[in-house]
Amino acid sequence: MKLLLIRHGDPDYTVDSLTEKGWREAEYLADMLCRMDIDYFYTSPYGRARDTASLTLNRLGRTAEVMPWLREFDILIRRPDDHVRMRIPWDWLPQDWTRETVLYDKDHWQESEYMAPYHVGEEYRAVTDAFDELLARHGYVREGGYYRAERPNHDTIAFFCHFGLSSVLLSHLWGVAPSTVWQNFCAAPTSVTTLVTEERRKGIALFRMLSYGDTSHLYIKDEPPAFAARFCECYDDDTRHD
Repeated sequence: MKLLLIRHGDPDYTVDSLTEKGWREAEYLADMLCRMDIDYFYTSPYGRARDTASLTLNRLGRTAEVMPWLREFDILIRRPDDHVRMRIPWDWLPQDWTRETVLYDKDHWQESEYMAPYHVGEEYRAVTDAFDELLARHGYVREGGYYRAERPNHDTIAFFCHFGLSSVLLSHLWGVAPSTVWQNFCAAPTSVTTLVTEERRKGIALFRMLSYGDTSHLYIKDEPPAFAARFCECYDDDTRHD
């Protein structure tokens, strides 16, 4: 089975939709996805993800099932350097989160004094439990750190969702703390991350990543990826700092 984790297009957060560039990105994404044999479509309830999916779905005459747990993982916490503004749990300065060694621990990251008061771990478990329930519907049942292939198949499943949420799903599939993915990976708008099952012994499957954050559908159209989710490459750059 193959999973496609697709980030929405360049967002206009003020209206929970896409910018003009985002719609263009979604169109180029649809050019690629419509050439693929995708069996199932799922989408976040948020407008920017549903709008991104709409161009592919309309062309194919298909529909997507809206899954509430695919919404952005936008639980708010209070960052150690800012005691006023609440922020999403992956928006930390590196000099702060790297000192929190518990954030590297796959079993105890949620016990950090910056995560525990806001029940981030409980929300993480709710999302990953729902994800596992869906995978079980498609024939793969979680068992410890791998999946029991009860009905192995070659289906392709597309998820239109968000950076923070897809990082949660990846951390669960890999058995690592989400902080590792949130802080060290960056998926551009409309990028596609592809995972596929490997069943080297009958009935025992693991999801392996074939590609992360692929934006080749943009490059072939001479469309540069949007900067959303990134910060300045050098501090003196006239780009996003915080």
